[in-house]
Amino acid sequence: MMSTSRLLWSSMTITAALALSACSSPQDSTDASGDAQADGSAGKTLRIATEGAYPPFNYTNADGSLAGYDIDVANALCEQMQAKCEIVAQEWDGIIPGLLAQKYDAVVAGMSITPERQEKVDFTEPYFANTMVWLTDTQGSFDPMVIKNLTLGGQRSTTPGAYLQDNYDGKDGNSVQLYDNYDNAYLDLKSGRSDAVLAEKVSAKSWLKDNPDGFGMIGDEIDNDDNIAIAVRKGDPLRDDFNKALSEIRSNGKLASLEKANFGQ
Repeated sequence: MMSTSRLLWSSMTITAALALSACSSPQDSTDASGDAQADGSAGKTLRIATEGAYPPFNYTNADGSLAGYDIDVANALCEQMQAKCEIVAQEWDGIIPGLLAQKYDAVVAGMSITPERQEKVDFTEPYFANTMVWLTDTQGSFDPMVIKNLTLGGQRSTTPGAYLQDNYDGKDGNSVQLYDNYDNAYLDLKSGRSDAVLAEKVSAKSWLKDNPDGFGMIGDEIDNDDNIAIAVRKGDPLRDDFNKALSEIRSNGKLASLEKANFGQ
């Protein structure tokens, strides 16, 4: 699970025209390479999972519809690939198991690339980079430089959650409480059941818009080289299709436009 963090984008341009060149005439190959997006996903329906509980990346509206940056990115990629998006909500803890069980084709859910996840799935090139921040009561005594005898909150199965467990749980009198989603972590912070929450900056800023009184981000941002990407099953050529489409919406400014629309400057 942002100020200006360095974005580690590498270029992967893979086209279906290369795959077709071995079995088509020179004229056919030229035609295929001239297509806006000639890949195996064109015309298909791609079933994509998101969490629906991680604003502003993804959230569920009152009418049950899904919205947020991840949903906008998924739709933009499907449009670029000339495919149809069918986006479904899946609880975070079951999102990778559901992908491996072929309940859907890809995960677009603010998911960070980690070595543990890379053992199970393949990731595309990143489409966003995160930093982490401490969120706490601004009238309290929390000092990010001296964290002792505190209850710290976060979301399980996330990079901030792992960071909390590795650096603070059971150390210097601290305890870590991890939740199914950030909404529950923020509720316990607001009620005083935890002293601070470690979260991605974008998530923290989103919550502060609705809870501006008495809470804020304290201390420096923590850059832990957290890059967000799309997950697909191991060896799935869909990754190449996504990477090509990502490169194109980055080049034409669409990705930057979606970032601004969802996160501001």
